[in-house]
Amino acid sequence: MPDNSCFSQLSLKPELMSNLATLGYEQMTPVQAKSLPQVLNGKDVIAQAKTGSGKTAAFGLGLLQNLRVKRFRIQAMVLCPTRELADQVAKEVRKLARGIHNIKVLTLCGGVPMGPQIGSLEHGAHIIVGTPGRILDHLERGRISLEELNTLVLDEADKMLDMGFQPAIDALVAAAPVSRQSLLFSATFPEQIQSVASKILKEPVMVKVDGSENHSSISQYFYRADNQQHKLEITKALLLERKPESCVIFCNTKQASFEVADYLADFGFSSLVLNGDLEQKQREQTLVRFANKSVSILVATDVAARGLDVDKLDAVINYDIAHDPDTHVHRAGRTGRAGEQGYACSLYLDRDAQKLISIEEYQNITITDSELPALNASQPVYKPTMVTLRIDGGKKQKVRPGDILGALTGKGGINGQAVGKINVFDFCAYVAVQKSVANDALKKLETGKLKGRTFRVWKVSQ
Repeated sequence: MPDNSCFSQLSLKPELMSNLATLGYEQMTPVQAKSLPQVLNGKDVIAQAKTGSGKTAAFGLGLLQNLRVKRFRIQAMVLCPTRELADQVAKEVRKLARGIHNIKVLTLCGGVPMGPQIGSLEHGAHIIVGTPGRILDHLERGRISLEELNTLVLDEADKMLDMGFQPAIDALVAAAPVSRQSLLFSATFPEQIQSVASKILKEPVMVKVDGSENHSSISQYFYRADNQQHKLEITKALLLERKPESCVIFCNTKQASFEVADYLADFGFSSLVLNGDLEQKQREQTLVRFANKSVSILVATDVAARGLDVDKLDAVINYDIAHDPDTHVHRAGRTGRAGEQGYACSLYLDRDAQKLISIEEYQNITITDSELPALNASQPVYKPTMVTLRIDGGKKQKVRPGDILGALTGKGGINGQAVGKINVFDFCAYVAVQKSVANDALKKLETGKLKGRTFRVWKVSQ
């Protein structure tokens, strides 16, 4: 009897199948197994799925299957709430499309200069991925046409609505052909989503992945706190006891995120804040430093943390209990990915009782209080072993990751094993290096050349 969770059971184009084999994709994740057959069957789909569940491949393979490569027109549009998520989605779609020649995927997001996007659009594209506001801007200025669009994807629809994108989404949908396939992916399903779905999708198939299917490798702990000060003390004690290499602390408000980060800084923890007050450059730099392990703790609000792409996140601490159980599950699901063991610690006050009842019902679990960690322990604080260097040159100066690696490890340079993640943006680049060789790496980049020229380089500090 065939295994219905294997990619080989799908009726995909041969070039997509062979590329999946090359990538080592054999078994589908739960959301892929439930949604992909429906997507390939041409159905409109609403799927509940979190970041890290494999949802991008679920809709990415569908839109690539629908593509007519020789027709150099926009045939698929993926709307995302943030630039980071759009970049992540575009990267994954390009990876899935490797077996098909001459496919062009363009990212169109706000917060970056319009000029380069206009230049890229003049050369045409098959697939556009971006934020609703910027894509609408290009549409209204006549730079793009959606006349031949056959697939529309709303990724993390709940957060797009949270961020006020509904008018832009409505305008883009109005400009798209009626005879298209529409796919909506969302971590949570508030009433607003149902309303939008009813306007955008035709007889949609509903796909919901049970929390237990996605989070089997996550251990959950709940700690009762007396007040806000007690919550701060428990948070510190948990970090000292468990020493996570990477941890996201979720807060419900921007004010709380600043309070937690300031408290931890007083005790020497390596932490950064990620909330709506950050400008695009600060946000970009914060995400880079956390993902490359040169900062171990991110204190974040839910909306700000969307699009966060971090491998092997050790722990999640819910400093505040989420407003709804969907969001609680989504937060916890950021740890324990790809079969790795992770843990989620939730701190609650007596007034959170109703929220806990909702979580119990939603996840079909019984919440019991975990034993509090020792609050006055004098253990050493975990310190990251990596440091981030920023280079004032990027894609527009033709700088590539390979150029940076070569400059660092060339004659008289550092060992390649001491180099971590390299992120190259339009006008700057970041590279993580081990602290022990940071000064040598800085000197090598300052005195050496990238693309035949020298760039300003410095250590990114707190």
